[in-house]
Amino acid sequence: MRLPSVEYIIRIEVTGIMKKILNLFLTFLKIGAFTFGGGYAMIPLVQRETVENHRWITDDELLDIIAIAESTPGPIAVNSATFVGYRVGGTAGALLASLGVILPSFTVILLISLLLRRFGELRPVRYAFFGIRAGVLALILHSLFKIARSGRHDIFSIVIAVLSFAAVAIFDVNALFVVPVAAAVGLIYARLIRGRLGK
Repeated sequence: MRLPSVEYIIRIEVTGIMKKILNLFLTFLKIGAFTFGGGYAMIPLVQRETVENHRWITDDELLDIIAIAESTPGPIAVNSATFVGYRVGGTAGALLASLGVILPSFTVILLISLLLRRFGELRPVRYAFFGIRAGVLALILHSLFKIARSGRHDIFSIVIAVLSFAAVAIFDVNALFVVPVAAAVGLIYARLIRGRLGK
């Protein structure tokens, strides 16, 4: 029996990688094309596609990616696509996943900017935007429910979540300040727990 050549094995592996990267691009293109309302509204679709359909990552990994994407500069949708893409397909995967999620928004915004001046005052257009806003609110609430259900539920996490919400919603503290402070408190708490448990 003749063994397959090295060139054949390399070709098969390259083909597999190319398919995976193309699949990443198409998946995030679909997410970008069928989500209105930005990053938070995309989270349910990202979760369904990357965790449930393709099983590229787990729910816990998605939570970590969202936390990192929220803590780094740039839109959460693009950051999430970059992280997932890199995890699945390396640098090429990160580039194509990011391109996929950006492309629909870029195209639609370009078209809308050309047409909105002419048709923005029409009543059907205004009603359409009212409907889109309501749908976006539902998607954001769904994201909140999913993240809350799959996140940690110990006293420390609940206290941090409540204090962070109060700081932003009630005391109007900038989220750019709240996120790093919450991260620092989490690190200090982790060190204290490790020290108490003897590492």
